[in-house]
Amino acid sequence: MKRLNIFCFAPLVLLSLASCKPGTTTDTIEVKPVIITEPVKYDTDDPAIWVNKADPAKSLVIGTDKDADGALYVYDLQGKIIADKVVRGLKRPNNVDLAYGLMLNGKPTDIAITTERISHKLRIYSLPDMKPVDNGGIEMFVGETGPEYRDLMGISIYTAKDGKMYAIVGRKSGPKTGGYIWQYLLGDDGKGNVKATLVRKFGEYSGKKEIEAIAVDNELGYIYYSDEQVGVRQYYADPEKGNKQLSIFGTTGFAADHEGISIYKLTDSTGYILVSDQGANRFQIFSREGTKQNQFEHKLLKIANVQARESDGSDVVNVPVNDTFKHGLFVVMSTDKTFHYYRWEDIAGKELKVK
Repeated sequence: MKRLNIFCFAPLVLLSLASCKPGTTTDTIEVKPVIITEPVKYDTDDPAIWVNKADPAKSLVIGTDKDADGALYVYDLQGKIIADKVVRGLKRPNNVDLAYGLMLNGKPTDIAITTERISHKLRIYSLPDMKPVDNGGIEMFVGETGPEYRDLMGISIYTAKDGKMYAIVGRKSGPKTGGYIWQYLLGDDGKGNVKATLVRKFGEYSGKKEIEAIAVDNELGYIYYSDEQVGVRQYYADPEKGNKQLSIFGTTGFAADHEGISIYKLTDSTGYILVSDQGANRFQIFSREGTKQNQFEHKLLKIANVQARESDGSDVVNVPVNDTFKHGLFVVMSTDKTFHYYRWEDIAGKELKVK
């Protein structure tokens, strides 16, 4: 793909490059997806990629269809709907995440979790069969008053080095200090279903809009979430390490909402944090690792325009899944009721590395 990179050094630049910082690059041509999925019925919002470790070519993409009569759609790597795996009848599923190896009935079980906004429940399904393992759903934010304080939105799963697994859950609205995000320890209820035990409440909130996108870096032990129209906030994922905010970045140069966050890992400690700049149809890409002076400083490295429109959610994996996606797969929600599949090397261009 022919690409024109423009470096931002002068204070006056083209409107499309107005957010560039010195030394960063912006693609002036939209990166094209390799595959666009079959559409959902109502409204796409967020994807998650499950890698089939035994046969990567049989990996799956799970995506939400956000409606009162919504669904979790399941796609193959060609973007085709796998009809017998689709979960229908969900009450406005918002975001989705997955994790590998939760112990249920004494066996490691891969799971997909979605936030069901209207019922205020987490819904959890085993992978790859997409069978429910939640005993009808797990209520979240119990005891909070007002619907917006219980309307679920963001979800991310933290798997700690000791094997403990946690759900990090966000909502439509909440307090400005000390408790917008709630963290739950996941485990077996004794009958092979998932139970969730509240372990902490944390997180600053500007009050400007809402917090939806949440991502966890398992290896480094960090939680990131988008405080829309403000920036990306960073915290420790381990509840024993406290609730102090470690950093906030991406505070300038976004056209509208800060949305989906995904992490491309080069090694256990290096890589890239991709944040959707929703109103501009692009992703701002920051360093995963910090600087020598500040381990929590995430530098803006590149801005990549994409053909997906007004993306809420995204996910990325760094492993080869088939001959098309040899260096990783980046999946992005688009407002035309689809998800777009991108090759990592197309997003990376000449400026970023591939694994």
